[in-house]
Amino acid sequence: MAMLAEPEIVGDPLKMRVEGMDCGSCALKIENALKRLPGVSDIAMTYATETLVFRLDKDRTKRAVVEDKIRALGFTPLPAAGTRMLRSEQASDADDGRDRLWWRTRKGVFVLGTGALLAIAYAISIAVPSASYWAYLGAAIVGLVPIARRAVTGALSGTPFGIETLMTVAGIGAVSIGAAEEAAVVVFLFAVGEVLESIAAGRARAGIKALMNLVPRTALVEQASETREIPAEKLAVGDIALVRPGDRIPSDGEIIEGNSDIDEAPVTGESVPIAKAAGDAVFAGSINTSSSLRVRISRTAADNTIARIIHLVEEAQGSKAPTARFIDRFAAYYTPAAMVVSALIILAPPLLFAAEWSTWIYRGLATLLIACPCALVISTPAAIASGLAAGARRGLLIKGGAALETLGRVVTVAFDKTGTLTVGRPEITDIVAVDGEEAELLAKAAAVERGSSHPLGLAIISAAEKKGLSIPQAFGGSTAVPGKAVTARLKSGFVSVGSPRYAAEVVSIPVTIDSRIDALEAEGKTVVVVLASKRIAGLIALRDEPRRDAAQAVTALKRIGVRVLILTGDNERTGNAIADGLGLEAKTELLPDAKLAEIAALKERGPVAMIGDGINDAPALAAASVGIAMGGGTDVALETADVALLKDRVGGVVELIRLSKATLSNIWQNIALALCLKGVFLATTLFGVTSLWMAILADTGATVLVTANALRLLRFHSEASAGS
Repeated sequence: MAMLAEPEIVGDPLKMRVEGMDCGSCALKIENALKRLPGVSDIAMTYATETLVFRLDKDRTKRAVVEDKIRALGFTPLPAAGTRMLRSEQASDADDGRDRLWWRTRKGVFVLGTGALLAIAYAISIAVPSASYWAYLGAAIVGLVPIARRAVTGALSGTPFGIETLMTVAGIGAVSIGAAEEAAVVVFLFAVGEVLESIAAGRARAGIKALMNLVPRTALVEQASETREIPAEKLAVGDIALVRPGDRIPSDGEIIEGNSDIDEAPVTGESVPIAKAAGDAVFAGSINTSSSLRVRISRTAADNTIARIIHLVEEAQGSKAPTARFIDRFAAYYTPAAMVVSALIILAPPLLFAAEWSTWIYRGLATLLIACPCALVISTPAAIASGLAAGARRGLLIKGGAALETLGRVVTVAFDKTGTLTVGRPEITDIVAVDGEEAELLAKAAAVERGSSHPLGLAIISAAEKKGLSIPQAFGGSTAVPGKAVTARLKSGFVSVGSPRYAAEVVSIPVTIDSRIDALEAEGKTVVVVLASKRIAGLIALRDEPRRDAAQAVTALKRIGVRVLILTGDNERTGNAIADGLGLEAKTELLPDAKLAEIAALKERGPVAMIGDGINDAPALAAASVGIAMGGGTDVALETADVALLKDRVGGVVELIRLSKATLSNIWQNIALALCLKGVFLATTLFGVTSLWMAILADTGATVLVTANALRLLRFHSEASAGS
């Protein structure tokens, strides 16, 4: 086979896809082999995505040597998309390779070959019964040769106790006691089991592939006064893309012309299209639903939201959860121990009790096949990979198995307030008209605030526009007294919007209005007084309100036994007002060091999840057992915390915990399934009920069942999808 033609850059990481790497054991074999090659370093294996990344000193080891070593272990190295060393056409080839039909893969060819040999042997046994043994012997030996070659290569490369070793010993042993027919069947069933594992693993990779397919292959770009179609991967920052109704947005950018509803469900999981206009940011892969848009590209294809999510999910699937690390350590001792037990089963009865050698050799070989740890080794990483993919589909970006496991064990959830439990901007909560109608009062206030950049002013203008009010024209613009008021001359006279303190300086505030101001402020609201011709026209109260799903999410968290509280630097009155409305406790006026101290105290009672906006809460996010960023896909949200909620919904925290609990439950189901199935067949083997082909079928069946059970997590749907 020709060497993959890619330029080599000393010191730069090389990346390739390894076809057939379907479990943690496969990845370990390759890693152990490459570690022994001079000049190969920084090896990173991710079986969930079939990717291998490493550094290579080409003066010490040629790339061809690395590829030959991988092939000798029974895997196929292929080009991989996603590295700067690969040309676009090579990346396309890699994508095609992912869709390869099973019978065209290395494992598929092997299963067809062993199946054909078994069929020929069976036909010979029918036609010439006296040649039956020799026909099955030939089929068994031909099938065992590549398995034995892989076993020897693995043993010489640092993995002496792989499944190939067990298969080789069992096959040779079966042939030596005259069970050639069963040896041939075992080889064929082993090949079938490997193909089934590949198919199941391929389904587990569907989440990553679905993310890749979100981004369109081409984009319409305005160039030289005309619109041209170019590959999406060639988009540059600053390009102007035309996105028609029904098209997917080719990369992250900003709308510069047009208004439309954008379906962001493929990216964030948000079920309702969001209205967006000029100045709004859009994500790659989201769908323009109603009218044409002109979008200025802000990120290249390699750096857009989808690309970063794929990269983070791949990294997360490559990192091992604590349970997975334990299982790996256990399996390292389990396999040689199983070989010792198999040897004892073969030797002890004949030597100690004069039992028949052939019977106990047969049973020992069957035990060897049943003891294969594949199902046990894959039990945890398969569940973790499915859990991570399920989370990504719902806009829950979890950066590793450790975070996914910890989430299910948290006993306390601590929220930052501003921008996390609340929307992060003030909204009008109360309009109290003293003179005239509420709509008239709001329209006058909006007229005064027109052109303002102050958050309160923007909230007043936004509320008036949403109500469709006719905002009066101000003559000569507005005049501001910093920290006090804004005044403008309208057709009806001068109108001011200012603080209660400013109003008290201008007019005498009646007791009833003063009491109303106190009551509104006690609720954590900011009150502005509208003055018309130096008379109080009314009051407008504003507050950074809780997100729509906050109360429902807090209730759901309490229902599953989690303590919920607010940790905020805001003042006591405002913090307590929000907390009381949501039914939780609050610790207010916390400086960063005080917030860290609170996190440390909470961790003494058990794991703590801290939820913040990913910017000013970075220290607290890092100090918590699990840091969760409400980031909407921002750089900081994706990079600082263990988890990012792309939907910007509080209910996502509930979904995270439920997903984690479901994943932990799935892991223990898989472990129990693998051990119980092996235990049952071990017992039947010792009593002479299990044949060799049944033993290998039990091992293969356990692996497939464990993988299939893990895949159920891909259909995860939280009953607590608050606000979705």
